[in-house]
Amino acid sequence: MAKLSQNARAQERPAKKARIGAPPRGIIPTKKKPAPLTKPAKAVEKSEVLAPIPSSLKGKGKETEQPKPSITKKTKKRKARESDDVLPSSFKVVAGSYEKLLYGLDGTVTVDDHSNLQFHLKPIFIFPAHVSCIKAVAASPHGGKWLATGSADEIVKVWDLRRRKEIGGLMHHEGSITHLTFPSRSHLLSASEDGTLCLFRARDWAVLRVLKGHKGRVNSVAVHPSGKVALSVGKDRALRMWDLMRGKGCASTKLGKEGELVRWSIDGAKFVVQSGSTLDIYSTTMDLLYTIKHPARLHDVNFCKRIDGTGELLLAGGEDHKLSVYSLPPKDDPSSPIVVAELIGHTNRIKAVQTIELALPASSDRKSTIIACTVSSDGYVNIYDMAPVPEHPSESQKPVQIEPSTTYDSKGTRLTCVTLAEGGEEVGVGPLEGKRKRADDEENDEEDEQDEGDSADEDDFGAGWENGEEEEEEEVEEEEEEVEEESD
Repeated sequence: MAKLSQNARAQERPAKKARIGAPPRGIIPTKKKPAPLTKPAKAVEKSEVLAPIPSSLKGKGKETEQPKPSITKKTKKRKARESDDVLPSSFKVVAGSYEKLLYGLDGTVTVDDHSNLQFHLKPIFIFPAHVSCIKAVAASPHGGKWLATGSADEIVKVWDLRRRKEIGGLMHHEGSITHLTFPSRSHLLSASEDGTLCLFRARDWAVLRVLKGHKGRVNSVAVHPSGKVALSVGKDRALRMWDLMRGKGCASTKLGKEGELVRWSIDGAKFVVQSGSTLDIYSTTMDLLYTIKHPARLHDVNFCKRIDGTGELLLAGGEDHKLSVYSLPPKDDPSSPIVVAELIGHTNRIKAVQTIELALPASSDRKSTIIACTVSSDGYVNIYDMAPVPEHPSESQKPVQIEPSTTYDSKGTRLTCVTLAEGGEEVGVGPLEGKRKRADDEENDEEDEQDEGDSADEDDFGAGWENGEEEEEEEVEEEEEEVEEESD
């Protein structure tokens, strides 16, 4: 009887399921190839996804309520921040340096008793982030938490800005990192002296695609506002266009000189290529619209929209210790760009400039403003309010001299690059210290899932891509043959 009862209990027990351990999250090792992306078998219509779930189902005379999809505060905050109507009220400045130090500053805006805006910069971290000089830095947009830094040590390091934690290093390049940019919250694009560009997926930091085509160092890369194409310039004096939807090169042209920087305009209708002290502005059809001869060698340029939203400005900083503001004429205006303002305050070359639009306190007479942040070899980080820039410039009018609204002194550190991120709440105690709490991990896991949902909902990066070195080699060979035919 004892044996029979034991056998009966054994039959009643459910069979144990085989446990499959989840792969560790974090940075993908250098030599390990990422798993290939698979195409979905069937596209799901939005109407199917957003179809209402019945609140009750009849069965045996009783109603069973179905659980409603939960909308967390994080989801509402993310959707609101991604809309054009909601602007951040604070910001973060992250700057790299030749001395391998990474500076993090918290920026806020207040209004004094005389209704004047007061900008404040407070240091939140300073530490050596690399073993060599930091050459590139980028922060994820739309309130994202990621920060990426690139160095001459050939490593791209990823950081969590909110918890101030190092996530790991991406060691896929075989040359110094020259440029970093986040096309979206969920993707990172890097350029290197090894002649390649790498696109990473922020969910697991896998390499989605390695873009090959440049014959030598890649100096700069810029993603179109639509997120579908990117431009790059390099030592080979070529301007290349990349189809980010398919993950391959789609066009190239010879510039006749080495392009050092490339930037898209805010509306995506034109782009600028900087070489030495020359700025060439092209339309999307490669028509040369303007050529600007700056009086000094340039180190960085960036487009910025006007405060009133009409037209765009071009910011150029270099060896002349100031940031020149060029006013670009309207589309049908045959006149040339002119300098309408000069942002002064530095005593050495300006190495980088970035802009961000901020919401102002309710007590201010303005709802929003645009600030420009510059870093220089003199060790200063300067913040400028772009409101004093003239709205209706004229050639006879002298450029307006604009002093910095606030500054931060790094005590002689030679700053090289800068990025601006939206301000927000932080979790953690320091740059590389503090234990992760379970609640913090669960909260960040939810955010990662939301980021993953963003990339799945939007038809942008990674759609229909496949990982394969053979295809890349074939594409490079085809592009080389095309270049040879053009040269013949």
